[in-house]
Amino acid sequence: MPELVLPTTRLHAAFLDCRDDWGPGLHEDGFGLDTDDDVDSPEGFAAWVHQRVRLTHPAGRPCPPERHGSPRWIVEDGRVLGGIALRHYFDDDIGHIGYGIRPSARRRGLAGWALGEMLGEARAALGLNRVLIPCLADNVASARTIERNGGALEGIRDTEHGPVRRYWITLDR
Repeated sequence: MPELVLPTTRLHAAFLDCRDDWGPGLHEDGFGLDTDDDVDSPEGFAAWVHQRVRLTHPAGRPCPPERHGSPRWIVEDGRVLGGIALRHYFDDDIGHIGYGIRPSARRRGLAGWALGEMLGEARAALGLNRVLIPCLADNVASARTIERNGGALEGIRDTEHGPVRRYWITLDR
């Protein structure tokens, strides 16, 4: 049974295995990787994880509000299968939620399950009425996942990464 867990150094090898399943590039939505992040070395990975968790739990620590978020890894039997992140701020370009499932774990309903969990958190913890979730226009699987979770297509917008579908999900109270 999969679970959503906070980023942890305990899963370094499993994270790298997940990343390698995608191949080169920074396209693992839900992990928040930047081009200058060192996730290969144990020290760099520990710093990256600490930064993700610190930004997730700002209580008692200074943290700029524009970086608050709730990143989670989708883990099953010690394997990292993907990631999902709920942003605690609104960004019209990237939306409230981003997610990605490693290629070898797709077509199992993991994205839909994880998205449903994060929608509950957006409603309960953040009090949001609705969330914006974009996906690349040619990503039919992601579009269907969002639609199955109540996504209503606002439209398609051209971005620097290509055309993006923009979905709004209204959260029930």
